[in-house]
Amino acid sequence: MVVDRPQVTPQVTDATDVTVVRRRAAAVRRRGIVVRLGLMAVPAAFFCVFFAYPVAAIVGRGLHEGGHWRFGRIGDVLGDAGIRHVLWFTCWQAAASTALTLAVALPGAYVFARLDFPGKRLLRAVVTVPFVLPTVVAGSAFLALLGRGGFTDSLWGVRLDTSVWAILIAHVFFNYAVVVRTVGGLWAQLDPRQEEAARMLGASRPAAWRQITLPALGPAVAAAALMVFLFTFTSFGVVQILGGPTYSTLEVEIYRQTAQLLDLPTAAVLTLVQFAAVGAILAVHAWTVRRRESTLRLVDAGTTAHRPRGGERALLGGVLAVIALLILLPLGVLVARSLDGPDGYGFTFYRSLNSLGTSSTFVVAPLETVGNSLRYAAVATVIALAVGGLAAAALVRRAGRLVRGFDALLMLPLGTSAVTVGFGFLITLDKPPLDLRSSWILVPLAQALVGVPFVVRVMLPVLRAVDDRLREAAAVLGASPLRVWREIELPLVGRALAVAAGFAFAVSLGEFGATVFIARPDSPTLPVAVARLLGRAGPDTYGQAMALSTILMLVCAASLLVLENLRPRAKGADPSPGEF
Repeated sequence: MVVDRPQVTPQVTDATDVTVVRRRAAAVRRRGIVVRLGLMAVPAAFFCVFFAYPVAAIVGRGLHEGGHWRFGRIGDVLGDAGIRHVLWFTCWQAAASTALTLAVALPGAYVFARLDFPGKRLLRAVVTVPFVLPTVVAGSAFLALLGRGGFTDSLWGVRLDTSVWAILIAHVFFNYAVVVRTVGGLWAQLDPRQEEAARMLGASRPAAWRQITLPALGPAVAAAALMVFLFTFTSFGVVQILGGPTYSTLEVEIYRQTAQLLDLPTAAVLTLVQFAAVGAILAVHAWTVRRRESTLRLVDAGTTAHRPRGGERALLGGVLAVIALLILLPLGVLVARSLDGPDGYGFTFYRSLNSLGTSSTFVVAPLETVGNSLRYAAVATVIALAVGGLAAAALVRRAGRLVRGFDALLMLPLGTSAVTVGFGFLITLDKPPLDLRSSWILVPLAQALVGVPFVVRVMLPVLRAVDDRLREAAAVLGASPLRVWREIELPLVGRALAVAAGFAFAVSLGEFGATVFIARPDSPTLPVAVARLLGRAGPDTYGQAMALSTILMLVCAASLLVLENLRPRAKGADPSPGEF
């Protein structure tokens, strides 16, 4: 027996060690669940109070008449052949716009992620400008390019206004930056040595890209496609101006039923249809992403860019040509119209923005809207980063239906009518304890609703690409969740955080649909001021609208350029020669 004891003791010790490790791992998992629920609490409360409650109230008001629920109205509306045609066109044009945007913008995502050339940062800021322009302004610019006497009419005698092609091209103009920045943000951090290793083993460049890089980019491409689809699915200003009376989306029809016909029941039914369609889209997206997610090797983005070589020079030239025709040309039209005054080219319209003039369009000088927009957008960005950052951290690890439903909830504002949200704010947030109707914070809250989904979609693919074993090892060694985030995740997602901040600021700066209903008369934003000027007849107010739109464009470009220069670099790394 004495001889056997040395053999028994190590076995007991090993079993004890295994038990301790298992208990510690179980404790880590339980703590992870508690932390996840805690992270979800703030975003869930934010969306319930400032999204679900206002939208449910406006839909309920439309379907609840005379003390009874009138659900039969749903069948009446959906049985209308005209409404079914609107629904079909809404889905068709959104799918076509998404496919065309991906085809045009993915080469741009590669160029901005992997190539180094002069003026890169400035150009990356410029391509984001269209995303914040009010749709009515961009629609007017494309009408000048594609309509009577425009670019295509003068060169080829072809008018594209009142056609579906004008709508599709304008949607690519708006959403080009979504693909470039969402996909390019992850692409820049993928380790190029993995693709190089595949080529050394005999794979061709296209085969290596298709088998190595494309699967890694899958979640980011899916996120970009989802955002583009949702934005084009709820397209309003572009379709209304360029589509003419022939084409109408659900968003246009909701506006018409609400603001022109005062038919809230029909508008409520169409809002429910939007919810159902968006829910189906989000379910397909979640299923696709779950099948494609994998742990990736991420590196500092500053180490992956290189000077163009070989065929990359032609690719760079092609991307620059697309940007010049698709983005710079329409923006140039805005600048030209803002300078085309009654006495020739000059700054007449800009000078007039500093005074009220003889009209009663504004309570304050239009130029004061610049400061209003910057303050609102800054506060909205902070809110969006806080709410979206917590949500993204909660969604990092794969989970059950509850968390997937929470993910879908975060995307609903992108697929919901801004008209519905704006009216919902007016009828719900005017009583204690949420009497915010006269408060300035109401505008940033509405803007943050649109910014949060971008923060989540930009940060989530990068967060999920971080190896879970790093987090688990740190947690087992006793690190708190805050320390794990600070020392492991934050250094890897710093660039994604800067991209997310840029997107949140840009969409907040240009948000119009909900802001137009809740902005106070003495504190309008730039998009609201532009819309008010465009709503008044006369060449002077139109010129002022173009001047104010140009200021909005320049403010956005400058703000995004500042964010580009603030993005994190690797320690000790010098700026690359091609960075602006």
